[in-house]
Amino acid sequence: MVDYKQIITRNVGIRFGKPCIKGTRISVYDVLSWLAAGMSVNEIIEDFPELTEFDILACLAFAVDREHKLQYV
Repeated sequence: MVDYKQIITRNVGIRFGKPCIKGTRISVYDVLSWLAAGMSVNEIIEDFPELTEFDILACLAFAVDREHKLQYV
């Protein structure tokens, strides 16, 4: 699994502290929503060239880790 901790950051001054891709205002939620709507990784990168495939995989890894942690709360 991709280590997302260097890619996904939180800053209260950006998107109200939502987890975002480092150096952007693009949130993990945005990326997951685009994937859920059927966009491919290549389509997302075409629309947002500042993103890489690794950034998108980091969003997925973040979501997996968060879901896993919620199971044990």
